[in-house]
Amino acid sequence: MIPDKAKAAAAAVAWWHSLRPNADRGTRGNPAALARLRRAATALDLMAEPETIGLFQCMGARSYSDLPVAALLAGVLSHVREDRPARSVARLLGPKHSSDGKDAIMSPLRFRRLLQATDPNDILVAFRRMIALTGGSLPVADLSRSLLDWNEERKRRWIYDYWNADTSNTEATRNTDTIMEGHSQ
Repeated sequence: MIPDKAKAAAAAVAWWHSLRPNADRGTRGNPAALARLRRAATALDLMAEPETIGLFQCMGARSYSDLPVAALLAGVLSHVREDRPARSVARLLGPKHSSDGKDAIMSPLRFRRLLQATDPNDILVAFRRMIALTGGSLPVADLSRSLLDWNEERKRRWIYDYWNADTSNTEATRNTDTIMEGHSQ
């Protein structure tokens, strides 16, 4: 068990930045490592990569049982091309204006499949597909926190964010009020 998941998520973000090229810092990153991580087909393949072990150590992981989580992080984050720290991943994927999901980046059906993924290899495939739908631009910190804790509570939070269920959101409240008015007539 990873002792401090907040520190582990921060370490994953720093690890991701270290592999990415950055013209502002004048660093080339590690394109060969990113390519190997992107090509890895399974969590086991990812566990055998030196960069995954480096991530495992940076996260403060202490047991071989934490290797699958480090592998998922390495395999998924290697596909992210741009950090969008302002939004949650699920909110970014969800519908912007409609309650039927027609304007969502990820369709409700595909989102449901992502939530149902439990096996490391299925999670890897589902998250890689999700990144492809966003063009590789996601909030790396939120993605890291989510993969470190991909459990029922996290999935509930993703559903809440995906559907923008926060009733303090004026657009969501207006849509609900309009629907309720239609039912009362």
